[in-house]
Amino acid sequence: MKNKVELLLPAGNIEKLDYAINYGADAIYMGMVDFSLRSMRKGEIITENNLKKAVELAHSYGKKVYMTLNIYAYDEDIKKLYENIDIIRDASPDALIVSDFGILQVLKKELPNIDIHISTQTNTLNSEAVKFWRDFGASRVILARELSITQISQIRQNVPDIELEVFVHGAQCVSLSGRCLLSDYMTHGERKANHGGCSQPCRWKYKLLEETRPGEYYEIEETARGTHILSTKDLALINYIPRLIEAGVDSLKIEGRTKSLYYVSAVAKAYRKAIDSYYNGEKIDEKEMFDQLLKIGNRGYTTGFYLDEQDHEGYSYDVSKGLAGSDFLFEFWDKAEKNGANIYKVKIKNKVLLNDNIEIITPSECFETTIKKIYDKDFETKDVGNTNDEIWVELSTEPEKYKYALARTIGIKNVR
Repeated sequence: MKNKVELLLPAGNIEKLDYAINYGADAIYMGMVDFSLRSMRKGEIITENNLKKAVELAHSYGKKVYMTLNIYAYDEDIKKLYENIDIIRDASPDALIVSDFGILQVLKKELPNIDIHISTQTNTLNSEAVKFWRDFGASRVILARELSITQISQIRQNVPDIELEVFVHGAQCVSLSGRCLLSDYMTHGERKANHGGCSQPCRWKYKLLEETRPGEYYEIEETARGTHILSTKDLALINYIPRLIEAGVDSLKIEGRTKSLYYVSAVAKAYRKAIDSYYNGEKIDEKEMFDQLLKIGNRGYTTGFYLDEQDHEGYSYDVSKGLAGSDFLFEFWDKAEKNGANIYKVKIKNKVLLNDNIEIITPSECFETTIKKIYDKDFETKDVGNTNDEIWVELSTEPEKYKYALARTIGIKNVR
């Protein structure tokens, strides 16, 4: 019997690794500074000093870890890789995600016992390319986002003896499987897209200039703000999970190593439910599932190339920044008792007021509650909790388990 499809979540830092797993990930992928296509700035960033700690944390839950080494490397990067080989070997991740032939050559020689996953950056679009990677020794190929589900199914039929992974949710790149040079040129080489430093010029605003009329800029769309002609909407295949599983996909991948802890947790929860519902033979409410994703930061959603006809509305012309349908309010840190009631220490992400009605999500729950009392660190009562405050709150309805609980506003706004 074929194994249950894997839900693969990003871990930009150790905190997000922990939350991703508790919200439903079967495996996580993470980079290490200098070798990843996403550069993290917040939290306990994964470096050579804590790589082993991160892998051991995931393994303690019985989950797998895939390490991204998917930059396109220069000689100095290969030299640095050799300097870190012993650290990677000692950490013992379950697989290494690779796109560069030079890095692949080093890993095959130095780390022959660790599985190789071929990155989507290799633009693998056909069965013969998948066979090539299989024969080269790879255990998995991460297919290009430009394939349809029908084409993926055909590849599975043609190459049944290798794992296939596909992206199902998150930001997309304007270039074929992300191989873009816009950032390199527009930052004069300071922010190299295929070296972990993309400045995302596909999200910038543009106007049109006719070369014989210098200084006369034309709006591409009738708006005073210009338009984001290169900015794709985010991918969301929550309602196509059955089709992907039946097409023979082994792993469903969520994008977002630089996204928030709330993003990773909420997306994991939604896709975990969709996958489990399929295997349990349960019919899901597609609107309710999609509404859960609307509460998370997005640029509008698209199915990209995955359906047999491309989604021609897949570009977000009006806005490039991801806007969430619900505001992330706070995360739970601790629990205590005051005046005979449970109170929770929380870290505020967006301002909350006394008597606010809010929504709590945990790995197993989703419910509405009211903030009955707010206390500062000295347990003095307050009427407000401001961004970045560490406060205590009393709730009208409490989570069964507060660890990993998150709070957000009720309802959906910013629908595009």
